[in-house]
Amino acid sequence: MTTTINGFHYQRVPVADGVSLHAAAGGSGSPIVLLHGFPQTHLMWRHVAAGLAADHTVICPDLRGYGASDKPAEDGPDTYSKRTMAADIVALARALGHERFALAGHDRGALVAFRAGLDHPDTITHLACLDVLPTLEMWDAMHGVSAAVGFHLYLMAQPPGLPEQMIAATADAFFGHFLDVWGADPEAIPADVSAAYLDACRDAVPSIVADYRASAGIDITHDQADRDAGNRLRMPVTVLQQDWGAALGFDARALWSAWAPDLVHGTVGHGHFMAEQAPAEIAKTLRELMDR
Repeated sequence: MTTTINGFHYQRVPVADGVSLHAAAGGSGSPIVLLHGFPQTHLMWRHVAAGLAADHTVICPDLRGYGASDKPAEDGPDTYSKRTMAADIVALARALGHERFALAGHDRGALVAFRAGLDHPDTITHLACLDVLPTLEMWDAMHGVSAAVGFHLYLMAQPPGLPEQMIAATADAFFGHFLDVWGADPEAIPADVSAAYLDACRDAVPSIVADYRASAGIDITHDQADRDAGNRLRMPVTVLQQDWGAALGFDARALWSAWAPDLVHGTVGHGHFMAEQAPAEIAKTLRELMDR
């Protein structure tokens, strides 16, 4: 079973009291950290990371609560807030010798990257967010029948207990549904990689739910405070998305422009798992971002 990125070395790095992240690192040159999405692990970056490592130091962690990283019990709203998870990433990079670095995230990892850009503008040099909306805009967009697309957002926003029990009882079917429906295919996500994702998710139901629950609570509070204060992303930002804004009735470019004055926004024709479905295109996009 594929569980590592070829040519990368692995280590556990303490980032907070009692929390260590499992991270792969490889290459040399200016650093970039790549954050995975749901329902995946750092392995989603295996092709992109190998390409970028030719001239960049590439760091691919499992987020707090995912993969082989620590999964602290949810002890209040801050345990899995994007602010906490972003601080983990900054601490990880610093522990590996990088005070400033580029940051790219997909899906959940993009929300962590977004928060890192707002909270640590002197640390994040460039920012890429793949196939996601910022939390405030996401909840605004999910209304009426379009909310069916994000049914899992509402399920995992419920108070502790019920969502964890429901998902744990059908974990393979629940997580496998998203691998199937969001555009995966045998060539993009081979069976052994898909199995690795399901194994990781099966062991992380409480922490994954806590991550999503935070996005219906404390993350909204943090984002609203930044919006009210007029805070914006100061670094060059690239956003790539599927063209689902038109179907759901919103202008994704306009929504992102409100947060990112220096924005390159593009749409892609392939599915949600773009780093696996079009790795050469994603690597090229990240190189272009880091050249800005």
